Amino acid sequence: MIIRFGYVSHALSLWDCSPAKALTFTRWKKLTESDRKEQLFYVTKQNLEHTIRMIHYNIAQEISLYRFSSSIVPLATHPEVLWDYKTPFKDLFKEIGKLVKKHRLRTSFHPNQFTLFTSGQPHITNNAVIDMTYHYDMLDAMGLAEEAIINIHVGGAYGNKHAATKRFHENIKKLPAAIKKRMTLENDDKTYTASETLMICKKERIPMLFDYHHFMANKAEDEAVEELLPEIFQTWNWVGLKPKIHVSSPKSDNEFRSHADYVDPEFLLPFVKILKELNVDVDFMIEAKQKDKAALKLCEDLSRVRGVKRIGGAAIQW
Repeated sequence: MIIRFGYVSHALSLWDCSPAKALTFTRWKKLTESDRKEQLFYVTKQNLEHTIRMIHYNIAQEISLYRFSSSIVPLATHPEVLWDYKTPFKDLFKEIGKLVKKHRLRTSFHPNQFTLFTSGQPHITNNAVIDMTYHYDMLDAMGLAEEAIINIHVGGAYGNKHAATKRFHENIKKLPAAIKKRMTLENDDKTYTASETLMICKKERIPMLFDYHHFMANKAEDEAVEELLPEIFQTWNWVGLKPKIHVSSPKSDNEFRSHADYVDPEFLLPFVKILKELNVDVDFMIEAKQKDKAALKLCEDLSRVRGVKRIGGAAIQW
């Protein structure tokens, strides 16, 4: 079994390299027409260039997984702004895609918790389609729309999980087929359990991205991870990709759902041992606060386990 490690958005080891520098709508509105355009261009260019810096860092560190920031383009989906960001930055987008493909990196997006398809309010579903389209368009501009994924949660229950699930199946029809093909769904830490998420994934033929920390925080009484995983892994066959798993550990017993700075190997080891028994190669996206530092440290920590061998900067074999 081989496990590769990656991190979310921002390499903390690099100085001043945030890919999510912002331009708020309040500030944008106060600017003149020419200054609005100038500021949108300035911030977007910085975010794209910082993304390229991090990809080079990932290549140097042999980190194969990377989640792009959703905030690369400021105000991209704001109804009063809606500007063409792809044309002026087509070369930078293409440069990102070429680097990713050349070095066989695995990339993704994870829109925020407001991008959901369980609401009974049409404008929320419409906004979810707009946001998913924005993420897909960035992948398309990079030339990665046929290989990268866009991961979201199922959404809210609104007091009636059965009715909300039915709305999900109805509302998801509004999402263009090409975008739905790049979707994954993740079990969450409060509402939709792993079993419930898997049931939705099976019906829609959407791969399921398993989150172990969320599973431990929101586990149904009859759920056993060793029984769920084979079925979850099978959903990845629909897109021909290796199963991907989110990994983090609790900040404390009192703040169990919050992510710690690093991943506690003792919290994770029982799960890794189950993976070893299944003998399936997987990818771990680390969702710890220390991001790239946490991914590299977890790789180092697990490589100390008897029988585990580190086979790269951010990969182990057991």
